[in-house]
Amino acid sequence: MDTPHEMAKEAGDRIVYVRPMHTADLPDELRQQTGDLDEIYSVHAPNGDRLALVRDRKLAFALARQHDFTPVDVH
Repeated sequence: MDTPHEMAKEAGDRIVYVRPMHTADLPDELRQQTGDLDEIYSVHAPNGDRLALVRDRKLAFALARQHDFTPVDVH
């Protein structure tokens, strides 16, 4: 679950969306990496592309800020 991934950086797009995701909705190969977690967080670009999956909301926001993005909650 902590595999590094280069965050996409499009000119002028500095917002990413963070939303909770049930691990049961993940493909098998990803679900196996979540251990006993029932929920993880997904980080998305404004165009909907998934940029990252992380174990909790705090990490999702930290990851976004480390890459100079402004994280926004999506419910």
